Amino acid sequence: MAKNIGIQVKAPKKTCTNRYCPFCGSLSLRGKLIVGTVVSHKGKNMVVVEREYSRFVDKYKRYERSKSKIHAFISDCMDVSDGNKVKIAECRPLSKTISFAVVEVSE
Repeated sequence: MAKNIGIQVKAPKKTCTNRYCPFCGSLSLRGKLIVGTVVSHKGKNMVVVEREYSRFVDKYKRYERSKSKIHAFISDCMDVSDGNKVKIAECRPLSKTISFAVVEVSE
C-alpha cells in the first residue's frame, strides 16, 4: 500500500523496497512539479525527462521555443518507456545530477 505524498497523483499499483521511493520509502518531496516526456531510461533507477517551454526574447519582441533535460529518479514500482509523459517533483539531491523524482506516469 502506497502512502500519501501530499500531491494529487495516482499511486503505483506495485510496491517496492527502495528507500528513495516517494510512495514506498521515506523520500519527501518539495518545490517544483514539472511535466515532461521521457527521452531515455538507460540508467539504473534514472530517467531523462525533456520539457519544452517558450521564453520571451526582448530584442525581437517574440517568443522562442526552448527545451531542457532533467535527470529524475524512478523507483521499481513504476513502469516507464521512452516517449511516456511523466510528472516529476523536486526532492533533496540524490546524486550529483538527480534532484527530482517521478511521481506519475501517463501513457
